[in-house]
Amino acid sequence: MASSLKTLQSKACLASQFVAKHGTAYYKQLLEQNKQYIQDPATVEKCNLLSKQLLYTRLASIPARKEAFSKEVDHVKQLWKNKQDLKVEDAGIAVLFGLECFAWFCAGEIVGRGFTFTGYYV
Repeated sequence: MASSLKTLQSKACLASQFVAKHGTAYYKQLLEQNKQYIQDPATVEKCNLLSKQLLYTRLASIPARKEAFSKEVDHVKQLWKNKQDLKVEDAGIAVLFGLECFAWFCAGEIVGRGFTFTGYYV
């Protein structure tokens, strides 16, 4: 256990050194590649305009999302009606998907509790 902890610590140290050495160059390259999306100067008015555009774009996409969700629900209802035709592979995939969702929920709970397994800090 101690040797694996040392190995993990050394790999984390190497990763940290790599980021410290190459992080700035990557940051500059990323900004250069995406300079058409940068608002210069970033004024309060421009930020307010962009936030309103984002909000109303998201609001405008609600009907399409609702339609897609409705289609998915209809598909699941159809599968449930014809469950005798359901293959074991499809049922297995559905079970694995449910387990994955539960695992992500548990991971989120652990992160939300501050990486503790026992409970929340009070």
